[in-house]
Amino acid sequence: MEGRDQYNSPYQNRRRQVESAESRSISNSVSEQSTSYPVMDSSSDKDTGSPSKSLCSSASSSSENVQAMEMKQLKESLRYSTQTNTDEPPLLEGEKVQESAWREVTYLCPYSEIIKGTLFVTNYKLYFKSTDRETPFILDVPLGLISRVEKVGGATSRGENSYCIDLTCKDMRNLRFAHRQENHSRRLVYDKIHQNAFPLSNKQQLFAFEFKEDYGLNGWAVYSHEAELKRQGVPNDNWRVCKLNEKYDVIDTYPSVFAVPHQASDDFLKQVAVFRSRGRLPVLSWIHPKSQATITRSSQPMIGVAGKRNKDDEAYVQMIMDANAHSNKLYIMDARPSMNAVANKARGGGFESEDAYQGADVVFLDIHNIHVMRESLRKLKDVVFPTIDDAKWLSNIESTHWLDHIKQILAGAVKVADKVENNKTSVLVHCSDGWDRTAQLTSLAMIMLDPYYRTIKGFQVLLEKEWLAFGHKFAQRVGHGEDKHSDADRSPVFLQLIDCVWQITKQFPNAFEFNEHFLITILDHLYSCLFGTFLCNTEQQRLKEFKVKENTVSLWSFINCQIDEFMNPLYAEYLHKHVLFPVATLRRIEIWTGYYCRWNPRMRPQEAIHLRNRELLVLRAQLQQKVEELQKELEMKNTRGHLHSSPPRVSSPVNV
Repeated sequence: MEGRDQYNSPYQNRRRQVESAESRSISNSVSEQSTSYPVMDSSSDKDTGSPSKSLCSSASSSSENVQAMEMKQLKESLRYSTQTNTDEPPLLEGEKVQESAWREVTYLCPYSEIIKGTLFVTNYKLYFKSTDRETPFILDVPLGLISRVEKVGGATSRGENSYCIDLTCKDMRNLRFAHRQENHSRRLVYDKIHQNAFPLSNKQQLFAFEFKEDYGLNGWAVYSHEAELKRQGVPNDNWRVCKLNEKYDVIDTYPSVFAVPHQASDDFLKQVAVFRSRGRLPVLSWIHPKSQATITRSSQPMIGVAGKRNKDDEAYVQMIMDANAHSNKLYIMDARPSMNAVANKARGGGFESEDAYQGADVVFLDIHNIHVMRESLRKLKDVVFPTIDDAKWLSNIESTHWLDHIKQILAGAVKVADKVENNKTSVLVHCSDGWDRTAQLTSLAMIMLDPYYRTIKGFQVLLEKEWLAFGHKFAQRVGHGEDKHSDADRSPVFLQLIDCVWQITKQFPNAFEFNEHFLITILDHLYSCLFGTFLCNTEQQRLKEFKVKENTVSLWSFINCQIDEFMNPLYAEYLHKHVLFPVATLRRIEIWTGYYCRWNPRMRPQEAIHLRNRELLVLRAQLQQKVEELQKELEMKNTRGHLHSSPPRVSSPVNV
């Protein structure tokens, strides 16, 4: 079913937990539990027999969390039993139906015959349930996914299904509903959808501020600036923790806490910020645990047409270079094409001169701007939805240039990781303002260099740090709650990051703790406006202006309370504590059909992947236990012990 089996609705997950708990009550073994889940979708198994609990370092197995989940399952079982016996839509905490049901509505499904049914609109979702089928067809679409609402056909339109509402969605699909003219229902449905899909344009608040579900875990506690810097070994002799921006009054798009070279005083940093676009001076993203080579990030210098220089900025870049004792060079990776960087001089920006910045090599990575990426995604949507032309599939994909852009981003990140790992040289990354392409490059390079970011918790920390804390403009790039579908600020920058991560998981299938479902869930709730995680443009707006931690639920609460659902059963942590260098060529990069083509029934897997994953997790747990028993047996026999050769730091992708 198009709506129910693809979108990961929190209500459906709660329902699955109830059904899963009921199934476990009649199961007596781990192997029986692996086949007792509902086939239609995934569930969360939180009992002590859950295989991934012992294997996942980021999963919480405290008794408090288990008890919280059991209580919530009991509460949901009562709610589920009352709601499934009616035609009313299932409701989340804080969700309300906006009007009585609209009957005799027809869903014009592009993959089957027309479907007649009843339509509901709540303050969170659009819910359609068929009335002409023995097995109900259900479409459950969060209104946050909608980017445009249009009326198709007028009073003079002829034909049974020519009087419609057309919905353009942010997740690669369009939905069309036909209304009978004599019912006079279309205008009211249009108004209710528009009002609740674009609450900010209608002077209302996003549903995330209404949603009050308790998942038993606090996802806001996943990340803290100081804790992540401490994990990286900062502060140390060369780097210090800086709280200059604690009140967000120096750099309003930066976090309150970041790391800078130890030599740089707070007053000196203020002088440096003047010469960088939006004040976004170079700060630490990642430090190599052995060589102390670093990845730093910033915005472009304000060189201008006159070629201005700033001694403070030049001295500061030298401090970054000097903080790495293994090299007397610094690579400045400018994400832009060189022509674009030159053109920015006319607007007061530009790029570093190698003459002014001694010891620096400037490299342009040829990644295009947000407008080019937005147009590329529009072309891709035309290719993959609603129908796919098999005869011209490859040429149509090529014409979108989407894979070219993905390749260029990956290739740039590989260059950054290579300079840090193999050359032991520090790298400064920037684009124009330093919150789009810069975040893509630093994040991907850090995933390649640091296995921590390939775990579920580590990836959450990475997104919180490099994207949320450092001011990626999620509200503008996604357009949360605003009726501005043609806004020039919208762009699929974050989608490209997740696509690139998926590409790496394809080349290194054993190196990531999380699975594809984890990535798709993040993208679904990037748009849904159910959680507060991806709201607003800056940390300052989230914490001070809208107080999202106090007033909304974190996406990580939802994910981490059912973490087994997002685990990769093929994950081999002990094999992948090293650097990954993916092959960034079009020979190895492919269209992510599991996301872009998931609404097409012909493109879906014929077996339930989540069930197979559960079975593999059970098998993995059994094998892991056997390995541990054999290791203990070997240790008892080998009383003297011996040194194991250390694994290589660099890995090559799996060849297929």
